[in-house]
Amino acid sequence: MEKTGRLIDGSAFEQRRVALYQAGKKDGAPANIQVKIVKNGKSKPVKNEQSVVIKLADYPMMEIRGTYPDNDSKFFLTSLVYLGGSVNGWNEYTLDLAGDGVLLLKPERPNETAVLKINEEFETVQITSGRIHRYDTRITGAEALTGLRNRRERIKAVTEWMSAFEDAPAVQSISGFEKHWKPILLPEAVSKKKRPSGWSVEGDIFIKTEDIRWNTSYTDRIFPEDIKPVRNSGTLLRDWEEALSWFYLEYEWDNIRKSISREINLKKIK
Repeated sequence: MEKTGRLIDGSAFEQRRVALYQAGKKDGAPANIQVKIVKNGKSKPVKNEQSVVIKLADYPMMEIRGTYPDNDSKFFLTSLVYLGGSVNGWNEYTLDLAGDGVLLLKPERPNETAVLKINEEFETVQITSGRIHRYDTRITGAEALTGLRNRRERIKAVTEWMSAFEDAPAVQSISGFEKHWKPILLPEAVSKKKRPSGWSVEGDIFIKTEDIRWNTSYTDRIFPEDIKPVRNSGTLLRDWEEALSWFYLEYEWDNIRKSISREINLKKIK
């Protein structure tokens, strides 16, 4: 999905990899963090300017970008780039970040190592650009920006409510995340045997929206006021179907922050 999107818009040719570092294996677990040093192509404002790209294997839908480290090995986070797809298309956006960290490159060593540590207080700011691909329609510019920002506000509201559950699972795979949460959020959209116990009781009121009969009484029993109209209108279902990995990213954000806010030893592999 990422390669297809980047080839379509030409961004695959806007940067060249200079070096690639990867976290070593720890306690037998596979390495899952990569740090790339890349150089801008001709279409970028500053040709040949270098920057840092951080990728986590557990979250392939996103990458974190930053400036090239200065003489004190300090660098600044600039953005999170997201690209996540569904059977009908994909969403992509650039979300500005505010924060800094240290990337200590050690080229003088025989195997060329590096150390990464990002200050945990870094913050997300706002989506500043993006595109939406839905079936054969490509939405760009102000319309895409409005749609993506609105979707982010809805997703954040839902995932914050999800995380407040006392037994909310932590550190799930995306498949485990979907398996646990879809029957709770959208019981009408799963098979009867997967629906939570007591989701429908005698006297419940249903409304039909987009070929689905939504149990509005279940909505009233379970959800906070700001999410109720989103669920009853079918908007939550569309968001879930078109942006599952976005829900997963927002839900796991604290885990992501912690995973890169520790000292990480890296080894150059390319």
